[in-house]
Amino acid sequence: MPTAAYDAIADWYERFAADTSADYMDRVRARLGELLGAGSGRRCLDLCCGTGAHAAHLRALGWRPLGVDLSAGQLRYARTRLPVARADVTRLPVADACVPAVTCALGHTDLPDYAAVIAEAARVLVPGGRFVRVGVHPCFVGAFADRSDPARAVIDAGYADRERTFGGWNPNGVRARVGAWHVPLADLLNAVTEAGLVLTGVRESGSTPIPDLLSLQATKP
Repeated sequence: MPTAAYDAIADWYERFAADTSADYMDRVRARLGELLGAGSGRRCLDLCCGTGAHAAHLRALGWRPLGVDLSAGQLRYARTRLPVARADVTRLPVADACVPAVTCALGHTDLPDYAAVIAEAARVLVPGGRFVRVGVHPCFVGAFADRSDPARAVIDAGYADRERTFGGWNPNGVRARVGAWHVPLADLLNAVTEAGLVLTGVRESGSTPIPDLLSLQATKP
């Protein structure tokens, strides 16, 4: 199994998520709760679970979370918070139609084949099951977007690029360390419908008038 980019920064990321980005993570979890709803003791598969930063919140919502991630370094932290498996999320070690909910928080920029991941999420969901994705807004966050002024985002021609990049206006964040793949808005939404899921909710949110999060809910027919 390949080495994950986050292995080298797992300790740094644990501190970053709990301290530097605590307010941001709280906003991510608020959107998760809004679109996922109450679990009533059911299973929820957390794709790209990382250090398990959202496990406690999923349990507070009544779900029993299970995590999957490629990074052994991050799973050192995650396994103290939820049951986990180290695996490629494009090939989940999970049977067909066996979980009622799948989440993916802040994951799409780490995935070179986002559509394959959503297809796997659709495969493992039970009929009527729910997929919830919370992540950076593909129109306003990325190497193509200068957000140094909170009142505006300046978008350049790089929006059309789909390659991995380490660029961006913030030299101290996660993306300067592990890079990011850009998934334009159309690709992000088409991946859901092409996987056979029905889009049932979309939310834009941010700490400024320009949203930095795009969250969606989709259901398996």
